[in-house]
Amino acid sequence: MLKLGRHVYADDQPLVMAIVNRTPDSFYDKGATYAEDAALERVAQVVEGGADIVDIGGVKAGYGPEVDAAEEIRRVASFVGRVRSAYPSLAISVDTWRSEVARVVCQEGADLLNDAWGGHDPALVEVAAAADAALVCTHTGGLPPRTDPHRQEYDDVVAAAIADVTGYAERALAAGVARESIVIDPAHDFGKNTFHSLEVTCRLDELVATGWPVLVSLSNKDFVGETLGREAGERLAGTLAATAVCALAGARIYRVHQVRETRDAVDMTWSITGRRRPLQAIRGLA
Repeated sequence: MLKLGRHVYADDQPLVMAIVNRTPDSFYDKGATYAEDAALERVAQVVEGGADIVDIGGVKAGYGPEVDAAEEIRRVASFVGRVRSAYPSLAISVDTWRSEVARVVCQEGADLLNDAWGGHDPALVEVAAAADAALVCTHTGGLPPRTDPHRQEYDDVVAAAIADVTGYAERALAAGVARESIVIDPAHDFGKNTFHSLEVTCRLDELVATGWPVLVSLSNKDFVGETLGREAGERLAGTLAATAVCALAGARIYRVHQVRETRDAVDMTWSITGRRRPLQAIRGLA
């Protein structure tokens, strides 16, 4: 069982998490959903496309203008409340590493705290526990928030990722976060070069074998672009190939820009493995 706030999911249910950026400078959509009404329209579109979760973020992951906690709260908190009212059955995630932001968005109805920066703020686990919220524990190679990797080295990147995310998960558990509400994420591109991200993808089954549910955030990332020589708007096919590999390994949550295409890729792969039944199977039987 996986529990994200008020939402409970069976073990045979893969989840698609749609990205909703409340930022003016995101690498992929370039601020298309910075305005609140545009962001709400994005939520409507991804729900129709099959999203189980929306992940709302108020700060660009990479370098950019400083966004303090007050501004991040202004961008995301009331919007979370608006989405909560409009979509009571939708799981809401907030992409933040700050405990002060997490506290406010949980009060507004967030179910999941997606900490993309590996526990940089140690108080985040306490906020998640107090709010009975779920938590994503990521591996970033020790980099501080909004820092790109530079000549990052690992003896074994997968072993390092497993050690960090399981250690973070155990800290969350000790703080009072429910075991069924803790998710791990190797964090492709974060603290990693392209070779590292490819190796994590190839060996994702080792993260799945830890027993913690695994989230992957592959969508249109640089490791896809560098591997294929594609710009950000041309990476869908590569993203879906990486998604299928991760789905074959048993990843549970897929954080994406293109929801419908990902839903089909994940559901098809899970059906091939026998984890999911086809919606109909009448060929040769009727």
